Amino acid sequence: MFEVADSIGIIAFSMSGFFVATRNSLDLLGVLIATFLTALGGGIMRDITINEIPYTFSHNYPAFIVMNVIIFMIIFKFHKKDSIENKPLFIISDSIGLVSFSISGALIAISHNLNLTGVLALSFITAVGGGIARDIIINEVPFVFKTGFYGTISLLMALALYILNELQIVTTYNIVILFIVGVTLRVIAFYQKWSIPL
Repeated sequence: MFEVADSIGIIAFSMSGFFVATRNSLDLLGVLIATFLTALGGGIMRDITINEIPYTFSHNYPAFIVMNVIIFMIIFKFHKKDSIENKPLFIISDSIGLVSFSISGALIAISHNLNLTGVLALSFITAVGGGIARDIIINEVPFVFKTGFYGTISLLMALALYILNELQIVTTYNIVILFIVGVTLRVIAFYQKWSIPL
């Protein structure tokens, strides 16, 4: 199930990176870099942090998905159309990606016996690290720092998983419930324009 969710997340983040790149009038190389960073950068950062060969470097399917998204978007001239970043289907798929990457990052941190700080950091890096890197290289304030509840969802997922692990009740059933709650919370937060007060 979560491999499907991860694939949807990669697709969503590839689309997001593509739109940000074309909105900033980057050339083809810039589009490729921005798109790959958005979709795969967080996972690469996570794996390097735990001293493992990045999954993207040892398996072909993540890059295959990203390349296919880029080709599809170029063929159908999405770079010349209005952005779909605020459309319901994109918001839902992006939320699935955010939550699934947050959960996978937290689970990997837990499997490496990291403390709460490590679990929070790895979950956050996996979910939003690529987007932050992309925005920095195109000289923008990272999206996650100016959008209300986006990064907070990642931290909440990590905290919940850490607590479940401490209580020794990390089960597939509980993870599925957490996944559904996280996606629902992100969608509600987007449409209600929730934000953390300064």
